Amino acid sequence: MAYVAALVPAAGMGLRLGENLPKAFVDLSGRTLLDRALDGLLASGALSQVVVVVPGPLVDRTREICARVAGDVPIDVVVGGAERADSVRAGLRAVDRADVVLVHDAARCLTPPETVARVVDAVLAGSPAVVPVLPVVDTMKSVDADGVVTGTVDRASLRSVQTPQGFDADVLRRAHAAADHATDDAGLVERLGVPVTTVPGHPEAFKITTPMDLVLARAVLAARQPVGSESG
Repeated sequence: MAYVAALVPAAGMGLRLGENLPKAFVDLSGRTLLDRALDGLLASGALSQVVVVVPGPLVDRTREICARVAGDVPIDVVVGGAERADSVRAGLRAVDRADVVLVHDAARCLTPPETVARVVDAVLAGSPAVVPVLPVVDTMKSVDADGVVTGTVDRASLRSVQTPQGFDADVLRRAHAAADHATDDAGLVERLGVPVTTVPGHPEAFKITTPMDLVLARAVLAARQPVGSESG
């Protein structure tokens, strides 16, 4: 059996949400984003371990959240760093052994379990790095420093990247050892010259960043509820 570990960096502040706490702890219909993100990961049935990376003052609260959602998969809570890359490295240090490592944004808390499993399967099939993607549907313009349009970008070759991003464990460790800062783990792997493969993402795996995203997330949750059931 392959050992699959999922890292959940959950220390980013929800400034654009208008909150004064890390985004992962913002309420979404009675539960935190982190609660719901863990639900989706665990429901995939593909994981051997989860590591949640949070600020030091929120370790105890995070353990309470993890205790509510934990099943047979162990969930570890570790303290992260100042930058996202520091937090991912802290998570990696908590993984003693792994064949596959996923890195998942807690802010993409409605990612369906099937998307998680699809990423894991692609890595196990031989791809050293895998990202779920969606086609870009909007017209894309390039602009200069003054905001003046310089051209129209061909969107046929563009994709919007989601998480979880999946990696051969050794490849991800090498990528982080070779770089200081990054907001995208697949980007670090690209710098090594390692190919990154795409798999189909899902519209519900959008990133909750603004108050409007919260409105959309609540609508998605409402649509998931069977008729006559309670929300939450």
